Amino acid sequence: MRHMAETTHTPAPGVAEHPSLALVDSAGELPGGRRFDDLATPDSTTAWLVARDLVAPGVQLYEHCQGRLTGLRKAVRDLMAAHVERTAPADGAVRILNDALTSAPGALRLHFDEETGFVRNAEHPATQVVEHAMAVIAEDAAALLTNNEASMLAVCEAESCERFFLRTHARRQWCSTRCGDRVRAARAYARKRAALSGQAT
Repeated sequence: MRHMAETTHTPAPGVAEHPSLALVDSAGELPGGRRFDDLATPDSTTAWLVARDLVAPGVQLYEHCQGRLTGLRKAVRDLMAAHVERTAPADGAVRILNDALTSAPGALRLHFDEETGFVRNAEHPATQVVEHAMAVIAEDAAALLTNNEASMLAVCEAESCERFFLRTHARRQWCSTRCGDRVRAARAYARKRAALSGQAT
């Protein structure tokens, strides 16, 4: 698996607004068959969470916390796939999401910092920090699957792409321009080969 810094993938529509979509799209395949996983290590997982303001800078997560987050990612992916494919979700996926929703501390505590003033955040240990981040992601996933945007949820139709996104218009089929260009290029190549094959016979 590749570290986040080694991948170059444009965020799919909806990812900036929905941490659950960002989580699901944090692993997959790039053009050329290269796999990536932004949560491959505790350090890359921490960086991913910090970049999305889900944990405070300076927090250090451990392998156990990383494993919990990747477990939630699998469950949310299963739920989104079930929604898109109109099938029953995988066993345990709903339970994992609900566990994440209810495992976080009930409130963010108020703190005062002389440089920044008042702030609210989850307290250490790191397990509480990741539980709060998971609760935020799980709440977003539950809302996304049940609100008006649910009908916009889709999976990219480009071969080998596994990313979910929100359709910006009803006919959108791909998560990015890159995926759309790849599909169109493959179709053009197939047509050209078919035409050349027809001329040869």
